[in-house]
Amino acid sequence: MNVITDEKIDRYLSITKAATDKLRIAAPERSFGRKMADDFLNMATSYYNDAVHFREKGDLVNAFASVNYAHGWIDCGSRIGLFDAGGDDRLFTLYE
Repeated sequence: MNVITDEKIDRYLSITKAATDKLRIAAPERSFGRKMADDFLNMATSYYNDAVHFREKGDLVNAFASVNYAHGWIDCGSRIGLFDAGGDDRLFTLYE
């Protein structure tokens, strides 16, 4: 049986934090893509912060859900080219 533990949440938070720190916005400053990239990053950051908040409260289920949503936004942005993931297919789900 799989159980959400403090260690698992901490590991996922660490991975998502590392991905957020590594990514760079690839879309040009004055483009629609940049607005999307900024929005994707804002969503990822908001969900990450929610995950940290839930983790601190001991609510591991919502922390797990939130960190997975955060990383989903990061992976999506990387996969469609809004973010430059530096070719890192350990932290990101890349298209090729």
